[in-house]
Amino acid sequence: MAEMETVVLDGERMLNRRAAHDHLAEQLGLPDYYGRNLDGLYDLLTERDGPTRLVVRNRRTIESWLGAYGTALCQTLEDADRANPRLEVLFPED
Repeated sequence: MAEMETVVLDGERMLNRRAAHDHLAEQLGLPDYYGRNLDGLYDLLTERDGPTRLVVRNRRTIESWLGAYGTALCQTLEDADRANPRLEVLFPED
C-alpha cells in the first residue's frame, strides 16, 4: 500500500484568485493545463491516484479575502474529498 502524501495548503497565501491558484499549483504539483479554475482543480483532485491528505489551514482567511469564490474553493475541495476515496481533506480550525 502506498504511503499517504500530506499536502498543506495555507489560506494566508491565497489572498486573491491568482495567488490561490499559484499556491494550489505549487503545493499540489498541478500541471499547467489544469486551467487555474475550480472545475479543473476538481477534475485533477478526483483523478489523483496516490493516497493524499490535504490539510487546509486558515479557511476563514480564504473565505474572507476571496468571498464567494473562497467559499466555492473550499466546497470544491470538500466535494473532491467525497468523490475520491484516496483523497482526505482536513480543515483543522473548523
